[in-house]
Parts: sequence; C-alpha cells; structure tokens
Amino acid sequence: MSPRGWAVLTLAGLLVALVVAGALLIPWGRPPAPRADQLAALRALPVEQVARGRAFHGALRPAGWSALAVGLVVALVLGLTPLGGRIVTLVGRPFHDHWIAQAVLGGLAVMFLADLLTLPFAAWRQTVLTRYGLSTQGWAGWAADLLRSYAVSAVIGALVLLGFYSVVRLAPRWWWAFGAAGAAALVVLLSFVLPVLVEPVFNRFTPMEQGPLRTELISMAARDGVPVRDVLVADASRRTRAVNAYVSGLGPTRRVVVYDTLLREATPEEVTSVVAHELGHAKDRDVWTGTLTGALGAALAVVALYLLGSWAPLLRLAGVDRITAPAAFPLLIALISVAGLLATPVQALVSRRVEARADAHALALTGDPVTFEAMQRRLAGVNLADPDPPRWEHLWSASHPSTVERMAAARAYAREHGR
Repeated sequence: MSPRGWAVLTLAGLLVALVVAGALLIPWGRPPAPRADQLAALRALPVEQVARGRAFHGALRPAGWSALAVGLVVALVLGLTPLGGRIVTLVGRPFHDHWIAQAVLGGLAVMFLADLLTLPFAAWRQTVLTRYGLSTQGWAGWAADLLRSYAVSAVIGALVLLGFYSVVRLAPRWWWAFGAAGAAALVVLLSFVLPVLVEPVFNRFTPMEQGPLRTELISMAARDGVPVRDVLVADASRRTRAVNAYVSGLGPTRRVVVYDTLLREATPEEVTSVVAHELGHAKDRDVWTGTLTGALGAALAVVALYLLGSWAPLLRLAGVDRITAPAAFPLLIALISVAGLLATPVQALVSRRVEARADAHALALTGDPVTFEAMQRRLAGVNLADPDPPRWEHLWSASHPSTVERMAAARAYAREHGR
C-alpha cells in the first residue's frame, strides 16, 4: 500500500477513535436547568447588574469579532496567495536561503505578522476592560504580558517548526506518520509542563495559607477521593478584578488554583463551592479527557494536511509545488485557521457539557445549592457577565453554561433533594 493509502486508513482510524472517545468520555447529557427557572433567576438579579454586564459585553463584541475576521482574512491572504511564501523566502534570504532559516524564522515571521495586524483589537479590548474597571493593569503591565506571551509562543513555535521540517527532510514520504505521532505527544507533554513552566511566567503562585478554609478544602478533596497536589493562590489581582479558580496539570502536576481576588470577594462557603466544582474536573479526569481528545485531534489534523497537500489547485493558489516546503507554511496556517473556525462551536459545546457536569459534582459534594447559586450571582457581578447572553453567541463560543443556566440547575437540584 502506498503512503497515501496508509494515510487515508490512518485518518479513518483516528476519526473513529476520536468519535468513540468523545462518545464515551464527554457528558453529552446535562443536569436539568428549566427555562422557567432561568427566567426566574434572571429576574432575581439586580437590574443594574444585568444592564452593566450586557453593556460591557456589547462594548467588547466589536473588538472580538473584528479580531476574528481580520485574523482569518490575514491567514487566507497569506496562505492562499503567493504572498505568504514570498515572506518566508525573503526572511531566509540573508541566511543564504537555508531551510532552517526559512522554516523557523520565516514561519515565526508569518505567525507574528498575523498577531501584529490584530494587535489593535487586543488594545481595544484592554481599553474596554479598563473603562469598566475589570482590568487593574496599566499599559506597561499589559505590554509586558503581551511580550511574555510572544516569547512563550516564539519558543514553542520555533521548536515545533524545527521538529516538523526536520522530520519532513528525514522522512519525505512518511513525514505525516511521524508528524501525527509528534503532534499527539506534544499535546500530552504540554498538559504536563504548561502548569509548571509557563503559568508561572504570568502569575506568582503561593500555597494557600494555613487556616480553616485550607483545612476544609483539603478535607473535602480527601472525602471526594481526588488526589490534589496542592491548593495554590494566584496573584491575579495585579491584572484583573475578575474572580476565578481552575484545575490544571496531570498526575504529579495537578493542582487547584484559586485567584486571590476570589478569596477577597467571596465568603469561605462560596470559595468551597467553587473548589468543589474544580474537584469535579479532577474527579472526572477532565484534563485527561481534554488531553486525549486534543492529541487525537492534533494527529488527525496532521494526516488531513498531508492528504490536502496533494491537491494541485490549492498548491497553485499558494504558489508552491509541495505542502512540505517552508514557503507552504502560510498555507498550513490558513487551513488550520479554517478548521479551527469550524471546530469552535463543537469545542464550545463539549466545554459547556463538561462544566455542567462539574457544577453537578459541586452540588452533590457540598449539598448546598443556596451557596452555589449565591456564588454564581457573585461571579456574574464581579466578572461583569451577561447572565443570559444572545443564544447564537452562546452556542457559538461559550465555554460555560450561562449564569441563569447554572442558577437554574441549582434550583432544580434543590427541588429534587428537598433543600
């Protein structure tokens, strides 16, 4: 069988594996959250809070959608015309057109050109966050974070580009197989190392101080049977007033992280409710699930790119003769951008289902729907959430159930359990 035949077979196998993993590991059902309860919850929220949240998101929306549109157009122009390839070639020219210079420096140049052209929209977003009081950063701090982000992206991007084009040169007929395995391995590796190596670049993490709250959280984790390495506090207040918590890492790197703003704004009972939600992610191995599906998706994408790369009309548009040439990297970016756009609502749906399951876990673990609902009200108020966003926008990109959906789920739980 030819390499292309094996690639088709591999693509089918990866697709089946991804569908099976999704069917078995993703909670496609969700706890009841009747619309009548959602509307009642919306009426219970302060009118001025709802209006401010909606005004805030209305102010953010133009910057967000403009950035998405411009980023997509830039990717398509660079990838589906010879322009992107010319930039890669031009960057490599001072280095005698060496393939490493073209692959790494040319590839990074294309990536950062797209970032540069969408930078005004990021600044626009920061202006809105500052105007509404959610950001505590000045422009110097914002720029420093942006440079850190670029630096991290450059390091990871350079390693990936060097690895990819090295494999292409060493195995020109079977690069897709090695590339798929490497992409899957990279997803797994990043799940381990990002919490340890990258998150500290942006925040300082300290163990939660000894006291009744820490004791209760550790005790709750033990009762829940969840091995958590530590409960850390992130100094989020130096850039935002938003409150949040999350679980990250795998195995020995797993930890629950609580924003210092959450400790400042919420009651201990509300913090316990939030952490119970995060323990739900650990209990149901959501990070493992995300890593597995991400690895399968990355491998599938590499094989699909290989198969698409033999389509002559596409190569002619980009002005290249083969998909593995460094000058074809902008074409790869364009294809990945389109695939990412199409996958956005599916990824959002999966995320909402996972978050709804974690909410149900928190309610069952604490048995306290009243505090859970109070915490959702506080989250919405402090974070300036739109508690009942436009349906189309929610379906397109929302990673969590809406505030009124979460409050309605707490009310349904209370009725069912007589709380």
